[in-house]
Order: sequence, then C-alpha cells, then structure tokens
Amino acid sequence: MVEQEQPLLDAFIDVYMNSLKYLDEFVSEPAKEFHLSFEQYLILRDVTRNEHVTLMDIASKRQVTRSAISRQIKVLLKQGYLQQRPDENDRRRLYLLATPEGAKAERVIRQRINKRFQGWVDVYGDDRARQILQFIQDFSQVTRMKK
Repeated sequence: MVEQEQPLLDAFIDVYMNSLKYLDEFVSEPAKEFHLSFEQYLILRDVTRNEHVTLMDIASKRQVTRSAISRQIKVLLKQGYLQQRPDENDRRRLYLLATPEGAKAERVIRQRINKRFQGWVDVYGDDRARQILQFIQDFSQVTRMKK
C-alpha cells in the first residue's frame, strides 16, 4: 500500500470501529421487545405481506441455504409468531402463516422501524439518504463481483 493511502485506510477503520459495526444493533433494536433478530423480523414481514410463502421461497429470495432460514423460522414458530399449514394438494409443501401475535409483532416493529428511518431522512434529507443508499448498493455490488 502506498504510504499516502494509509490515512484513508485508518479513517475507514475508525468509521467501522465507531459506527458501522453498531449499525446492525441500531437496526435490530425495534425487534428486541419481541425477542426477534432483524433477520427474523424480515421473515415475519415476508410472511405477513405474501400468501403461500414457503421456507424455500424465503431462502431463494435471500439467496441463502434452506437450513439458514430453517433455523430462523424455528424461532418464529417456537415463539408463536408463525405457524405452518400443509398445501391441500401436496401435503409435503408447508406454507408459513403469521399468527395474530405474529401479525401484531410485525406491525409494531414496522412502525418502529419506519419511525427510525424517517428520523434518518429528517437528519440527512431525502437526496442525501438516496446518495447513501446508492453508495451502499454500489459497494455491495462491487464486493460481490470480487468474490
């Protein structure tokens, strides 16, 4: 690395240590009362927004393994936020459904997340928020291409 690039690297490390690594905690905080991670909330959100959702649908959408989603769904089932219903035509196919408690939890968490997000937009403004989003999308795309 060229010596003049070192301050830039140090600045990136500093931002990571003091800000970015806490972003997940900041984002997942609205779901804590319901003992859910942000990922579990997103699954619950998908189920409440769509009919006939299966574990495989969620795994495909998130581009992760079936077992990774299965672990998350087990928590949602155990906590009573989701239930499974077999397809009438193919009993092996299980649809995920939100329970009334799950629908309520999703609604409350969504309202809290919307409030937090609106706070970000209020601070940065719509244009700056879109620029930040575009940068994160670009960064993600470049990172995936380098794998």
